[in-house]
Amino acid sequence: MTMHLMHPALSMGGKKKGKIKFRNAEEARKHRELESDWHDLQKRWGVDAEDKKRKRAMAAEPLVYSLNTPIGRSNTHNIKSLDTGHSGPVSSKPAPKYTGSEILGITILHKSCLQPVFNQQAAVDAANMRR
Repeated sequence: MTMHLMHPALSMGGKKKGKIKFRNAEEARKHRELESDWHDLQKRWGVDAEDKKRKRAMAAEPLVYSLNTPIGRSNTHNIKSLDTGHSGPVSSKPAPKYTGSEILGITILHKSCLQPVFNQQAAVDAANMRR
């Protein structure tokens, strides 16, 4: 299943937050005041989120890619497979065959509902069944 057919909650991107709407100007003012107090408190305690993110990103060592053969591995171009003695890629399972005399016959109960009959009583029951 592709991602465009799934519900947005199942995507990895998350949900984008839109613009916050307030009931009135007083609530908007109160929200702005609380946000500024929160940022001031974070700065006072030294928890500046932007600097923290920047330091963490700069501390990671950059990835170095090379297309060389890894150390300890020789340059082998052809690796032979293990010979198991079979002629084909896989050995096939023998075809199943019915060899016994347990089954008496096959009944049709309704339209194409075929069922095996193993004893005389099952045949009588199938014949007397209402259709």
